[in-house]
Amino acid sequence: MNAIAPGTPLRVGLVGYGLAGSVFHAPLVTATPGLVLDTVVTSDPGRQAQAREAHPGVRIAADAAELWEGPGPRVDLVVIASPNKTHVPLATAALTAGVPVVVDKPLAATAAEADALADLSERTGTFLSVFQNRRWDNDFLTLRRLIADGELGEIQRFESRFERWRPQLKGGWRESGAPEEIGGLLYDLGSHVVDQALVLFGPAVRVYAEADVRRPGAETDDDTFIALTHASGVRSHLYVSATTAQLGPRFRALGSRAGYVKYGLDPQEAALRDGLRPGSGAGSDQPWGEEPEHLWGRLGSGESPLTGGGTPVPTLAGDYPAYYAAVAAALREGGPAPVGAREAARCLAVLEAARVSSRDGVSVDLRPGGA
Repeated sequence: MNAIAPGTPLRVGLVGYGLAGSVFHAPLVTATPGLVLDTVVTSDPGRQAQAREAHPGVRIAADAAELWEGPGPRVDLVVIASPNKTHVPLATAALTAGVPVVVDKPLAATAAEADALADLSERTGTFLSVFQNRRWDNDFLTLRRLIADGELGEIQRFESRFERWRPQLKGGWRESGAPEEIGGLLYDLGSHVVDQALVLFGPAVRVYAEADVRRPGAETDDDTFIALTHASGVRSHLYVSATTAQLGPRFRALGSRAGYVKYGLDPQEAALRDGLRPGSGAGSDQPWGEEPEHLWGRLGSGESPLTGGGTPVPTLAGDYPAYYAAVAAALREGGPAPVGAREAARCLAVLEAARVSSRDGVSVDLRPGGA
């Protein structure tokens, strides 16, 4: 793709103004130097009004095709934050038109579809990236540093939990059982915990999963467990749930020298939901992405952190703004995407295997020729 001249504002078109678009993408785009939220695409009158109120002067469009059809592209970057089933067709259309694209996770329903989008991106020379914001969570950044510094020794087992207590259904496509909607927690929160595990410990060679439908009236998985065996030898146990009455630790990483246990979620999503914005600092006692000392994880061995074991480890600041800063740099300088489509395809291969494992009650071997 052609690099964009330094100092040139990049016009961003945002497709979708639901939770992902309004809470995550629009605020992070507007907080990134050099990016301008030019257009929001939504046909919902209520969401159109919300977008205008939150982003005065933004253009509203009812059809995403307006962003790339006509004598010339309306925008320099399309961000797709619409329902999952629209990700592949919209990304295909934008890439075919030569417009750079960011797609919210999951990129697609299958690894094959993700690889096809990666092929199209490479064939057209058009930028494509996947929004995996949880790579910039405070706890993930901290654990990654501890592992890199050798503080834990050789990692043997990794536990990751993204659990919630939501016993009542909310409704909407995310809870739909229709296959085309790509709903359920496996592809929602599961996209995050699997991606993080693959980044930390490399490719998975075996997958086992248990996906359950717990809540009355639910149509798709709302309580799911995934066990990965990595080629590196590490075993990852990953939990995503909407039905957890008592929440476990977000991370529990056990190594040959020490373990690291961290409770609580990164504060950035809550801050964005509350209307706070990176760099503003308004209404918050904590700098962006930072958390108070009493929430720090603990590093140690031989005793539970809940009974005073281990040493508190200062949690690094979470940094969701780093994603779009990296996107802007890649578009200007022609560099790589911060999260590539091939990476998303590897994550989707694990999610597909987890679905098969849960359905058939078997472990799935991901090695070539594996059973």
